[in-house]
Amino acid sequence: MNFILFITVLITAVFLVVAAYAIAKLIGPRSYNAVKGEPFECGIPTRGSSWIPVHVGYYLFAILFLMFDVETVFLYPWAVVVKEIGTTALASIGFFLLVLVFGLAYAWRKGALEWK
Repeated sequence: MNFILFITVLITAVFLVVAAYAIAKLIGPRSYNAVKGEPFECGIPTRGSSWIPVHVGYYLFAILFLMFDVETVFLYPWAVVVKEIGTTALASIGFFLLVLVFGLAYAWRKGALEWK
């Protein structure tokens, strides 16, 4: 029974995607010109090269921010059920936080948090 339901949902999903794509191709506007293929930025043509080097510090800072943001997402469900689970939950989240603190210490030691 579950297998038939799964196949039905899968076929319906594939059909809807193909139908949406076909309808968009049939009724969508068709205008091809050279200007359409150019890069667009606020209607102002770029001067010089658009490829400029970006400091790696931006990427490191963003990755560290995402890492600790995801940590918060994992801490919230744990905090909701911590009384029900008991000391096992406390030990597991302690280990989780310990790994994150070691990650922060490593990033700090390598200088990823210093803006140069």
